[in-house]
Amino acid sequence: MQVIPAVDVLGGNAVRLAQGDYDQVTRYADDPIEMVQQWADAGADLVHVVDLEGARSGVLNRGLVERLGAVDVPIQFGGGIRTVASAEAALGAGLTRVVVGSVLLGDDAGDFVAALDSETIVAGIDVRSGRARGSGWEDDGIEADEALQRVLDLGLTTILATGIETDGMMVGPDLELLARLRAQAPNARLIASGGIGSLADFDALVALGADAVVVGRALYEERFAFAEALIRAADRR
Repeated sequence: MQVIPAVDVLGGNAVRLAQGDYDQVTRYADDPIEMVQQWADAGADLVHVVDLEGARSGVLNRGLVERLGAVDVPIQFGGGIRTVASAEAALGAGLTRVVVGSVLLGDDAGDFVAALDSETIVAGIDVRSGRARGSGWEDDGIEADEALQRVLDLGLTTILATGIETDGMMVGPDLELLARLRAQAPNARLIASGGIGSLADFDALVALGADAVVVGRALYEERFAFAEALIRAADRR
């Protein structure tokens, strides 16, 4: 199972939110680019980066994207990707994949996907109280199962599923949500996100069939080392 370290960006800093709450911010580094490089140096083969302000505003931070593109590690980027132009700008800067949520639930989803290489699109399904939320997790959203079906109908095959209630809390992932999505999309690549707090959580994710996991606060709070996570995941493919 692939382990993907996370770097969330807000106010120019590397931070983590608790349960998607912009008022509950913990800062971990002054420069998110240095943090991305740190994970690359530690052996990450992919880093997950989210511009939280872009996620909320829908505006791509082109300066951040250009800086990330200069780092020699594949990057999966989310935040402010709501148009074909913004997706092309991120990919053109050298980023590997874009994480898209809100646009996939709108009327223009088909045109958006058709304009890009589908392999570069990660469908973000961020769930609170059973509903997939967009606009930085602040809208009312739609039922998670319906959101996933829309994504599958668009021909997308990589799903990033986040349980918002567990995100940043280190209480364990939302296994019920992830198992339901796994059953609905058995052939998709499922990336689990939110709640990872111990090495034992990797065992549970492997058992339900997750292909990859995004880990943030648990690494920054030193619940375990990235090297330990890699070993644990490698032992349980």
